[in-house]
Amino acid sequence: MDLAAEAGGDDKTRVRPAATVILLRDGPSGPEVLMGMRGASAAFMPSKFVFPGGAVDEADAGVPLAGLPAPICLRRLGHEGPALAAAAIRELWEETGLPLGVKGAWTAPDGWTGFAGRGLRPDASGLRFVFRAITPPGRPRRFDARFFVAEAARLAADPDDFSAACDELSHLQWLPLAEARRLDLPFITEVVLAEVSALAQGRDAGPGVPFFDNSGPVPTFRRLE
Repeated sequence: MDLAAEAGGDDKTRVRPAATVILLRDGPSGPEVLMGMRGASAAFMPSKFVFPGGAVDEADAGVPLAGLPAPICLRRLGHEGPALAAAAIRELWEETGLPLGVKGAWTAPDGWTGFAGRGLRPDASGLRFVFRAITPPGRPRRFDARFFVAEAARLAADPDDFSAACDELSHLQWLPLAEARRLDLPFITEVVLAEVSALAQGRDAGPGVPFFDNSGPVPTFRRLE
């Protein structure tokens, strides 16, 4: 699929496929999550703390991943799964400078040259699909976002080294899950953090993947089985 065409070209109000990474590690007081703050002038969620993520680029669909998410995740993601997983890795790399990859050479498209320059191929085998949400109508940007959890142990770099990050997110930091939930967060980020906190504590919130669907005239909540 031509994801750029599906996104509606330059129409920022159309729903665009997107991917987000919730990166976790063990800290002194329990699980920690990596978050950063969007700029005050950003069109989407200004000055809010968020996970690294963003829209799928057309080139992401052709990226040769070294590994794929688990089969159940791919089934729930549908035919866009590999492109979404690639976008998640690319956005994490761009916004934090942290690569989810394994050693290997490849010919990288635009947006991936810095990643490939590290001698790494993107590896999505450590991504777990845990949440999906479509931005409600009326927002300056709308996304059909898939949220992935990944363990920091999968990184091919020091998880505290943000030197290669772009300037899209500031105040990048690892935070205990409980402390992260007290930040100035978008509503959906609060909901996702609650879900991730339950998963990190071994509590099963229910079968399937939660999905806040705002694609129609009436918002719905369901689970992707």
